[in-house]
Amino acid sequence: MSDSPRIYVAGHRGMVGSAIVRQLVEKGHDPEQILCRTRGELDLTNQAAVDTFFAEHKPEQVYLAAAKVGGIHANNTHPADFIYENLMIETNIIHAAFSNGVKKLLFLGSSCIYPKRAEQPMKESALLTDTLEPTNEPYAIAKIAGIKLCESYNRQYGESHGIDYRSVMPTNLYGPGDNYHPDNSHVIPALIRRFHEAKQTNVSEVAIWGTGTPMREFLYVDDMARACLHIMNLDWTTYAAHTQPMLSHLNAGYGSDITIRELAEAVKEVTGYQGRISFDTSKPDGAPRKLMDSARLKGLGWVPQVNLEEGLARAYQDFQSNQNNIRSQ
Repeated sequence: MSDSPRIYVAGHRGMVGSAIVRQLVEKGHDPEQILCRTRGELDLTNQAAVDTFFAEHKPEQVYLAAAKVGGIHANNTHPADFIYENLMIETNIIHAAFSNGVKKLLFLGSSCIYPKRAEQPMKESALLTDTLEPTNEPYAIAKIAGIKLCESYNRQYGESHGIDYRSVMPTNLYGPGDNYHPDNSHVIPALIRRFHEAKQTNVSEVAIWGTGTPMREFLYVDDMARACLHIMNLDWTTYAAHTQPMLSHLNAGYGSDITIRELAEAVKEVTGYQGRISFDTSKPDGAPRKLMDSARLKGLGWVPQVNLEEGLARAYQDFQSNQNNIRSQ
């Protein structure tokens, strides 16, 4: 009989979910005690299907990493899909977890929960203090709802049922398993693919959306996975001492940011592209800056291990090793 708790990782095929699975195994967790289901096996927007899964398999812990994600273009084009699917996934999993006796759950949110004009670096207390960035407001609203679902279940049932549902807000993530789709990927995988293909086809110039002036923070996905396990395994007294019942989430960021122009130059160098970079100023920039204040989490003993230069090299290696799958995207 394994001593490892039965853990359900929702979204195990995604970049973050797969990194969480890697970290669990690396830390000695019994792989047979890690529950994973593909989208074809379990539709997380189907409440009845999710309830049945939890009732049958009785996980003891849940990492809620499943989400519909995408960049500015995808969020602008499909706002209804982003708010609906994410709300359904969160609601179904969190309620099914509670209904089936899951005591520990970690919900993964996003830095876009914070107001567009939030003071930098963004503290957890900035949540709900001003209006959101319009380009991804539906997605952000869904992620805020996920935090409040966890808090509300804790407030109503924490003492009576012994549940402990926590939330972590990552900054921009990248690394192995990223989405390289040309239309709905985030900035780093989009740049990796574009510079790589420009190098392969000898294109003389690569145009980047926006002015290149917005500043962004980036965290390697395995560092994020380590943060998830760290938060999940903090004893309740320690976690409660560094959070509040209605402000319970923790930020997870690298601690410094760079401009999109600087990022483009770094990706250009990693991929070996020799052409020029231009900026299409007719396209939106998004928020001017998004730097997380991760002092609380770092004060609890977690620190990132992979710098951007090393992380981009690893990400490009992953991209190259998965060319057959990526070409079909």
